Amino acid sequence: MSEKILLITGASSDIGTKLINEINKDYDYIIAHHNSDDGKLKELKQILGEKIILIKGNFRDEDDTYKFVEEIKKIEKMPTHILHLTAGKFENIKFSKLTWSKFKDDIDIALRSLVIILNAFLPIMSKNKYGKVLVMLTSCTTNIPPKYLTSYVTSKYALLGLVKALSNEYADKGVRINGISPSMIETKFLENISEIIVKQNAMNSPTRSNLKVDDVIPTIKFLLSEGSNSITGQNIAITNGNIM
Repeated sequence: MSEKILLITGASSDIGTKLINEINKDYDYIIAHHNSDDGKLKELKQILGEKIILIKGNFRDEDDTYKFVEEIKKIEKMPTHILHLTAGKFENIKFSKLTWSKFKDDIDIALRSLVIILNAFLPIMSKNKYGKVLVMLTSCTTNIPPKYLTSYVTSKYALLGLVKALSNEYADKGVRINGISPSMIETKFLENISEIIVKQNAMNSPTRSNLKVDDVIPTIKFLLSEGSNSITGQNIAITNGNIM
């Protein structure tokens, strides 16, 4: 393996930018996906220079997702590590008020995008007998999910199915594929969730608090590291004290 190249989808998220700050020295290049011109990523680009490669992609659009993959191939920086953070908007909606378009939106953004990306790069990882894929799931996949998050939870279970199936298919090819399932993390991802719900979730935790980004980063770093070479097909829960 000549170069270590990390692809992060949803890199403009609070987790994505924090992670880039902490692990950029561990990689030769970091390909940072974003769907809008994000100030934090531009700041990181100014600091890290050519090490960070910003590529825009609208995962709601299938053609644009394929275009995103082609942009990576064009620069000839094939990922050895992939962290999939992208997800649809997190908001409480009763099932009776949901339409199929909301389900489709969540699935397109989270699942279809990863299928297209992995279709392109898993064969290369397999040929090289090395690769790490880590998918952001949710503690909803390890316990009873909360109400009014049906489309979000459905898309995350679909991603879990993909992790399980592909980890088995590529287990003998040196590719390690895992998921992590944190409980609620206080980030801008919660901006459409009622403050009351966020506070109530914290009070239901043994620590009387929600997770912070710094609580999740160490597990991500480990599962992308050589220390996790013997781990695949797992859904690692990060529960802030709750026992699942």
